[in-house]
Amino acid sequence: MTVSNSSTPTGWRKSTRSHQHSDCVEVGRVGGGAAVRDSKDRGAGHFTTTAAQWTAFVRAVGNGRFDA
Repeated sequence: MTVSNSSTPTGWRKSTRSHQHSDCVEVGRVGGGAAVRDSKDRGAGHFTTTAAQWTAFVRAVGNGRFDA
């Protein structure tokens, strides 16, 4: 994971499952990967991942790895 405030992600979006909640993260595209930020505090910056890291994370979420 790389902490970044200098790259410029595009296409920020929230999950369609977040509905109208404000306690969400947003995901944007950034060269060769993804950027993630807090929807409540967008000015705090974002972190970036490589495409492989993001794919592994999304797969783990889908497989229930982080379910309580």
